[in-house]
Amino acid sequence: MTAPPSPDAAALRPAARPAPPPRVYFFATCVVDLFVPQAGMDAIELIESRGVAVEFPRGQSCCGQPAYTSGFRDEAREVAAAQLGLFPEPWPIVVPSGSCAGMMRHHWPKLFEGDAARLAQAQAVGARVVELSAFLADTLGLPAAAAPAPRPVKVALHTSCSARREMGTQLPSRALLETLPGVEVVQQAREAECCGFGGTFSMRHPSISGAMAQDKLDAVQETGCDVLVSADCGCLLNLHHTAQKRGSGPRCLHLASFIRERLGLVEPGRGLTE
Repeated sequence: MTAPPSPDAAALRPAARPAPPPRVYFFATCVVDLFVPQAGMDAIELIESRGVAVEFPRGQSCCGQPAYTSGFRDEAREVAAAQLGLFPEPWPIVVPSGSCAGMMRHHWPKLFEGDAARLAQAQAVGARVVELSAFLADTLGLPAAAAPAPRPVKVALHTSCSARREMGTQLPSRALLETLPGVEVVQQAREAECCGFGGTFSMRHPSISGAMAQDKLDAVQETGCDVLVSADCGCLLNLHHTAQKRGSGPRCLHLASFIRERLGLVEPGRGLTE
C-alpha cells in the first residue's frame, strides 16, 4: 500500500496567524553576544521592521545550558536564577537559538523543583519563550514583503539537535527559506544528525566532535549549496571553522542575517562573524 504523502512545512504551520505583539524581549544568548553579534542585530532589526519594539534586558548572560548538560545542576540553577527577574512584563521572549530556547522552556523549570516560588517564575518565563524562526514565520509572517530579485542561490539548512527535537523549529526555518526570492533549498544527506558541536561536548571530546563536523560538512558540500544557514550560531561556528581549516566549504550565515541579505536590507557577501 502506498504511504500517504508527508505534509510540507506550510501545511504544518498554524492556519490563523496571531496578531504581532507590540513589544518583545530579546534574549541574545552568550554565543551571539560574544562571537556573532551581527546575527543578533539582524534578528532585532527584522523584528523591528514589522513594527514590534524590542526590549533587550541588560542583565542577561548565559541560559545555563553548558553547566546543566555537564552535570553541574547547582551552577546551572544559579545562572538561571539570575535571569528569571529580567522579564517582568508578559511579552514574548524571542531567542535566536533553538538550544537556548529549549533550555529556558523545558529545563529551567526542572532546575527549581522543590522551590515553589522560583518554579512558578521559571514556568511563566518558559511559557513565553519562542525561538526566532518560529516567531518570524508564524507571528510576523516574514518574509511577505516587496523584495528585489537577487541572483539565484542554493541554500542548505542545518537545524541544531535541540531546535529540532525540543522546539520543532526546522519547519518554520525551512518555510522562511523557501519563500525568499531566488532561493533553492537543498537537503543534505542525514540532515537530522548532529554537527558535533553539542556545547561542551566539542571541548570534552574534540576528536569525535571533529569527525562529526567533517562528516556533516561533507554532506553539505555534496549538495552543491552556496550558503549554509542555521538559526543556531554554535553549530554554525563549528561548521564555519571546520570549513576554514580544510580550505573549502559554503558561506555560513545565521538565518536572520541571510533573510536580511535576500530582502536587500544589507549588502550581500558578509560572513558569519562580520
